[in-house]
Amino acid sequence: MKPNILYIEDQPDSMALIRRILNSERYNLIEACTGLQGIYIAEHQDVDVILLDINLPDIDGFAVAQHLRHSTKEELTKIPIIAVTANAMKGDAAKILGAGFDYYISKPINIQELMNKVETYTKNKVNLRN
Repeated sequence: MKPNILYIEDQPDSMALIRRILNSERYNLIEACTGLQGIYIAEHQDVDVILLDINLPDIDGFAVAQHLRHSTKEELTKIPIIAVTANAMKGDAAKILGAGFDYYISKPINIQELMNKVETYTKNKVNLRN
């Protein structure tokens, strides 16, 4: 069974890049273009990892992460959330990690770094499912 990766991103170019990368590997990409749509998908589908942009058109990634970390769906409170964001100023990484994210990747995306983290976070969960 392919791991499900939810990517919450409003920029079509960023979504297209991640789609090409993950679909060429052994992952199933689930796409959301707003924070609220991403929350809905996470609550109603099995997701192994969430890639989450900070700057979204409706609610920001911080609000999405906080909602997921306090969800009544227990597995969402522990699901790995990776921030994928252009926010790369001094202090942004600490703020993001302090807000409930598990990891931070700045844009432009380092593909190898992203794939290493996704692999790390999905490896154990997939082994537990099989």
